[in-house]
Amino acid sequence: MREKSNTRDHIVDIATRLFFVQGYHATGMSQIIQESHAPKGSLYYYFPNGKEELAQVCIEQQRKITTEILQLNFVKSDDFVSGVQTFFLGLADVIEQQQFQGVAPSCFWNAVETSCISNRLREACQETFDTWKLIMIERLKEEGCEGERAESIAMGIISLLEGSFVLALTYRNTEPLINAAKIIPKLTSEAN
Repeated sequence: MREKSNTRDHIVDIATRLFFVQGYHATGMSQIIQESHAPKGSLYYYFPNGKEELAQVCIEQQRKITTEILQLNFVKSDDFVSGVQTFFLGLADVIEQQQFQGVAPSCFWNAVETSCISNRLREACQETFDTWKLIMIERLKEEGCEGERAESIAMGIISLLEGSFVLALTYRNTEPLINAAKIIPKLTSEAN
């Protein structure tokens, strides 16, 4: 049973990388089979509904990984601001180590590319953002920030994350993420 799980996980890892690098539409199931060295039958065994189902699993896996990192940063940090700053700076380190290739902490690529054609994938991406937002709101509430203000801060942080991540990849420079981390205290103190 472990071998089957490893095959499925390997297919998901390869597909996640290809969807990120090439995009959803440019990535075919044949390429995923070829690059994963998985038998064609196993791909359809694990993902009988095809590429859309596989992409959804990729989004869900990335959500899980990124959510765990975000939660861990909050556990290790003294406050909301330092937790978020650590998250941004950690992401900057990862994308620099990966040489700006194949790193997808979020679902923005799939969200942008597939939201008009696949409600299933759009909803999976929305769930990712909602999950992050709830984690941030919970931490903000622990620090006395309530209601609309907490929600506004959380949504602002997610927007800042997505935007600075796109800029970092586009410029192949971590400075947008580093600058974003620097303005988080101002964003959180002025959000009313």
